[in-house]
Amino acid sequence: MEEEFHELTDRVRAELRSPQDLVAYERLLGLARKNTPAGREELARMLVAVERPLWAREIAAFILGCAGDKRAFETLVLLLNYRDPVRCATAAHALGRLGDPRTARAAAALATNPLRTAYALHPVRLLAELRAPQSVPALIATLERLLTPHNPYWRVALACVEGLGALGDRRAVPTLTAAVGHPRLAAAAAASLARLGVHEEVGADAGPQVRANGGPQVKEAAPDGAGEGRGDGGRGQGPERGEGPGGGSGSGVSGRR
Repeated sequence: MEEEFHELTDRVRAELRSPQDLVAYERLLGLARKNTPAGREELARMLVAVERPLWAREIAAFILGCAGDKRAFETLVLLLNYRDPVRCATAAHALGRLGDPRTARAAAALATNPLRTAYALHPVRLLAELRAPQSVPALIATLERLLTPHNPYWRVALACVEGLGALGDRRAVPTLTAAVGHPRLAAAAAASLARLGVHEEVGADAGPQVRANGGPQVKEAAPDGAGEGRGDGGRGQGPERGEGPGGGSGSGVSGRR
């Protein structure tokens, strides 16, 4: 936790606006250094106290979460769904160490919510880290929804592709095979398929194919005459556009970082 905690406290220090803020900040750091039961009780009270600044609750929740104190769960999930990606990353780190069985369900709900896709990157990565029963179904569902032309959240799709490869569950093969047809995802999808024992092949006059080790060939539907097999990956897409909120720069899911 040491490196992540220093990054958090350095970032928060830049947010302080008054001498009172600095006093409260130093108090939090003192509680973290002492790491006593009494100190954790005080940190837990900060999570529910009124008129506490967000940065104070973030530090308290991070310390408690990394210590395995489940009282931090609600605050960390709130931060995992926050509009600031840096806070999402901090919350995901602490949730990964909290050991609360509710974490995977919450991350899956956030990742699969189509209204929150702009903030789904860290829930997706957390699901892959947790390796929970909810992880593979949630990543497959999220990736399938993002495999549409001009979808702006290709970084979320890429995290799904990489996570599914790391999880090693062959239920992901059909969705990863479909992802091979998207230029920004193609290399990562092929690598994830290879980790699952499936090797992607692209024929000269056919669409993407996959061959399982020792098994039958699985092939996508043959392309029609329009659009497939061109130098642009068969999708005929135009220039890249700016990405949607929370996703960084780039274009739709039809590509890779």
